[in-house]
Amino acid sequence: MKRAVTAAPMSARQTARQAAPLIAALLIGTATTAGNPAMAANLADCPKSPNCVSSQASDPDRQVAPLKGGENAEQARERLTAVLDSLPRVSWTATTEQRIEAQFTSLIFRFTDDVVFEIEEDGTIQVRSASRIGYSDLGANRSRVEMLRERLASPEPVSTE
Repeated sequence: MKRAVTAAPMSARQTARQAAPLIAALLIGTATTAGNPAMAANLADCPKSPNCVSSQASDPDRQVAPLKGGENAEQARERLTAVLDSLPRVSWTATTEQRIEAQFTSLIFRFTDDVVFEIEEDGTIQVRSASRIGYSDLGANRSRVEMLRERLASPEPVSTE
């Protein structure tokens, strides 16, 4: 006959002692992101493989500067959607007022890369660009983000067809 092993009930003091580090970590994490608009967006971190870049990457080798889309969120959103509409093989969806998810398809092999944009109130655009397959992208995602930066800074979006 098997006996079930049960833990002895914890006292309130033991429970509080075990929960204290978790509560402290949550409060510290909230305090460090609350005053930092660059950390307000919720972009997934890049994996260890070199096929992703992000303005919020924890790895310095995967970091890119955020994009500037305008003086406020509305201008940034209008400018970004105009740039995306001007590019070939790009489809995008606005999942919220602040978030745009785009898919870029390569010309020859038809690889799809996912790009996520988080638009902040001051017109800053946090960005993450990642390949769906493969280990290396040969710098394609970083080049894409820099191309988008140039397009957003130019007076009019220019098609690359």
